[in-house]
Amino acid sequence: DVQLVESGGGSAQTGGSLRLSCAFSGPTYERGCMGWFRQTPGKERSPVAVIDMNRSTYYADSVQGRFTISKGGALHLQMDSLKPEDTAMYYCAAGEGHCPDFRYWGQGTQVTVS
Repeated sequence: DVQLVESGGGSAQTGGSLRLSCAFSGPTYERGCMGWFRQTPGKERSPVAVIDMNRSTYYADSVQGRFTISKGGALHLQMDSLKPEDTAMYYCAAGEGHCPDFRYWGQGTQVTVS
């Protein structure tokens, strides 16, 4: 079975940084669409950053210029200049084809910015 496990969440102050990582298992990894999503209570899960099979990237407007997605052995999300509105549960997701193939999901890691 494919498994995704997030790590790196926690608390940070406004203006600080955190780096999330998503470890994955399975032979198709790093070939398919991958991304980070976030969700706050009462709201739908929304994409934060996505990297496609050809390494093209997409960022939500709210994080453009502050967050960087990368992959190399694991999926990472470097989050800089954090804001309180970045507080959320962050999930990594992945698929086996081009985006938006997000058939696999991690359990999530909490990020709190104050």
